[in-house]
Amino acid sequence: MVLLSLGGISNEARADDVSVSWNGARALKDIQTLVAFGPRAEGTPGLAKARDFIVAVLRTAGIAEPLFQKGTITTADGTVRSLVNLIGRWNPEAPRRIILATHYDSIVRAYRDKRTPDAPMPGANNGGSGVAVLLETLRVLHALPKPLTVGVDFVFFDGEEGPAALGAGDPHWSPLGSTLFAHEQLDALYPTGQRPEGAVVVDMVCDRDLALRPEGHSLQAAPKETRRFWDIGTRLAPSAFTLKPTRFPINDDHVPLIQAGIPAFLVIDFDYEPFYNTTADTPDKCSTTSLEAVGRTLTAYLTGL
Repeated sequence: MVLLSLGGISNEARADDVSVSWNGARALKDIQTLVAFGPRAEGTPGLAKARDFIVAVLRTAGIAEPLFQKGTITTADGTVRSLVNLIGRWNPEAPRRIILATHYDSIVRAYRDKRTPDAPMPGANNGGSGVAVLLETLRVLHALPKPLTVGVDFVFFDGEEGPAALGAGDPHWSPLGSTLFAHEQLDALYPTGQRPEGAVVVDMVCDRDLALRPEGHSLQAAPKETRRFWDIGTRLAPSAFTLKPTRFPINDDHVPLIQAGIPAFLVIDFDYEPFYNTTADTPDKCSTTSLEAVGRTLTAYLTGL
């Protein structure tokens, strides 16, 4: 789509042109790499391998010194959890900044499997797709002839699946890494008076039957930016985006950011049956078309800031 303005090509058309280079096949390969590491819950070898992989991609895409924000959080049962949030600051000199976030951990076992609830959960969609979207978006931004006027902080949260690493299968679930980031690590990254303008959190977005709806907490905390993102999505990928809100608010990594005063919105398709948190959450359930719908919308959104 090319829209003309009196001054030539509009910002909207320019953003569309940039977003076309977003490559779903490359993003799917990232998901396959992550799944090959095995479960990526706290204390697993797979989580450390996923962290090393993310850092390697960040460095290849121009972020020479990724930040490791380490910390601990005490859960309701008194257990102390060690977490590592990863941050890659793209265009670090830009005073205007936005957070682009996801989680890089996965649940430790496929608790929703009727036959094998203790088997490993691959985490292609839930745990892999958000990471893939961020990494491919960074590659696209890195290839731009000159940086945007806004800086993007790529944040990969640890411990989103909660104290038992079971996500929605844990009655005491709360997102650990984003809570640590929002409550204890935010000031170290953003000095007083220099907080980010907003945040986009991406999770579970490679479903072949992708249906993305504006989410309740997002519409309350960041109504203008949520609607702008969905307006872009319905224009670029109308089959994947609908303006009808989710039936209920969804708690995810955006909520601690909102609580810290950052206007944040969530991009998620929470309807992932029958594969959700089972052994069937594998890369073959992911769609390059769905990944591109999200990635190209996100790239157009960022380049339009």
